[in-house]
Amino acid sequence: MATPKAQLDAFIDKYSPAVAREGRAALRRLRRFAPGAVELVYDNFNWLVVGFGPNERASDAVFSLVFAPRWLALCFLQDAPALLDPGKLLRGSGKVVRNVRVMSAKDLDAPAVRTLIATALKRADVPIKKASRGRIVIRAISRKQRPRRPLRAKARSATTGWPAIARSAAAGPTPSR
Repeated sequence: MATPKAQLDAFIDKYSPAVAREGRAALRRLRRFAPGAVELVYDNFNWLVVGFGPNERASDAVFSLVFAPRWLALCFLQDAPALLDPGKLLRGSGKVVRNVRVMSAKDLDAPAVRTLIATALKRADVPIKKASRGRIVIRAISRKQRPRRPLRAKARSATTGWPAIARSAAAGPTPSR
């Protein structure tokens, strides 16, 4: 049986090379920001999610990195609407979770994002102990999954840029012969 790290690497390999590269770099950065964290991995129907928390309880996770086909998202999982966000980076309208879209792992080094991470770690219901030994725990693997790579765009017209189907529908009915 493969190690949890090998399994996580295989899950990440399903994504485009660009998303996989940035995702791995983002995970390395988040591990430095939260040393000792237990990484809870969910390879579910919609996304690959890696949660960072003090233990194996998902409800204690402080934040997570979500892999989508075209980008990453850093989700704050504990009372995120109360986080101070002077940079207006947090997205979403949920009562508990908010996220920041991450196009590059370097986005995590931005002062506003680092502040959000530091604040979330300080306010965590159960703190992550830096002295703990971090580990990866595979929590779920969905047999059925959405595509992990972006779907190819439909053929587009060279003149309008519109998909050929939409262009023909917009032009109206075809004259009869």
